[in-house]
Amino acid sequence: MKPPGAARSTVFVRVLGLMLACVVAVQLVNFALQLMVGPPPPRLYSVGQVAAVLRSGTDPSGEVRLSVDVEPPEMGGAMSRALSGALALQLDRPLHQVRVGQYNPPSIVGPPRGPRSDATPDVRDGVLVGDFIAAVRRQDGKWIAARPTDSRSGAWFRRSLLWLLAALAAAIPFAWVLARRVARPIGLFAAAAERLGRDPRAEPLPIEGPAEIAHAATAFNEMQRQLNQYVEDRTVMIAAIAHDLRTPLMRLSLRLETAPAATRQGCEFDVAEMQAMIRAATDYVRDLSQVRARRRLDLRSLAESVVDDYADRNKPVTLAPGEALIVEGDVIALKSVLDNLIANALRYAGEAEVRVSRKDGFAELEVCDRGPGVPEDELPRVFEPFYRGERSRNRDTGGIGLGLASVRGVARAHGGSATLDNRPEGGVIAKVVLPI
Repeated sequence: MKPPGAARSTVFVRVLGLMLACVVAVQLVNFALQLMVGPPPPRLYSVGQVAAVLRSGTDPSGEVRLSVDVEPPEMGGAMSRALSGALALQLDRPLHQVRVGQYNPPSIVGPPRGPRSDATPDVRDGVLVGDFIAAVRRQDGKWIAARPTDSRSGAWFRRSLLWLLAALAAAIPFAWVLARRVARPIGLFAAAAERLGRDPRAEPLPIEGPAEIAHAATAFNEMQRQLNQYVEDRTVMIAAIAHDLRTPLMRLSLRLETAPAATRQGCEFDVAEMQAMIRAATDYVRDLSQVRARRRLDLRSLAESVVDDYADRNKPVTLAPGEALIVEGDVIALKSVLDNLIANALRYAGEAEVRVSRKDGFAELEVCDRGPGVPEDELPRVFEPFYRGERSRNRDTGGIGLGLASVRGVARAHGGSATLDNRPEGGVIAKVVLPI
């Protein structure tokens, strides 16, 4: 028994998602603008600077890093060969022991200064742009490679991404607080409505928050007060009617004492039946209106105690095995529910089977029998007060007609429901669903 719209997202999730989506959209626009402007120009490294780092084995500025590599691949192109020659000239090494590679924009070199003996142009004024690798082979055969510590474009991209993430991280707390402030009053109203369904005498909502929320809480509390007043007025009215009817019935009983025996016997039976109906109606209204303390209880243990009482009286009532099931409720009222359902099954079928189980987060109390069942057209009416399916209207066989009505009233007062259905294999199954 799931509430309508249980699969929908909550107001809290929607507000939070909307705010975060707004922040992401704004930051994506900023990010797109940065991409349109473009990253900063790549850094220029002179051949002399790289040669000095390779010669000394360290770079005090931290702009170039060194590593021991396997033999780097040869880079084709006249520019790479020219730069390799320039680096070899700076390091005073043979050309085959020096390699220079360019990964990003093409290198910028200065004008040649005349050919060398190995036909390599003099490019001591040349520069390397962006990502590069410059390697020289040592005496032990290993290669020492120099690379830029970080490219400006890569650092720019990471800074932009970190800025986006930082903006999201800064917006999340504010979005969280706003979403909670918006969703909290709605959650309180939902909890109050559910609590009112379980216990009409529950504490009223606190009057706090903005003017609109306080006004809604005041209206809700007034509605709860009027509902309780309506129930109390109905109880007082029925109690008054029952009290007023007892007096003329008592006078009628006294007058029947002087009536003939045949007339007196029939009239006394009718008076007794009327008195029983008045008592049943009074008890029914009082039980539904009376406020009792509710506590956590084991529904299976309660069912076992009721079934044991019937077993002590040699009644064919059984309880299906199962685990303990804890609910919050009125012990006397729930025991009366089970007693009414079992008595109803015994009256019409001569036996009863009780089941206690958990399903979809609710407690289910079932009483099954193998009797004649109930006509389908009468099933919607069986919980109406004073409705008796037994055609004879005999109180000994059909009852007063308030048992199932009381069962439904108690179930609804606990925030649950009560149903009655025919079993495919014959008989009736009465089911009471209670929240856990």
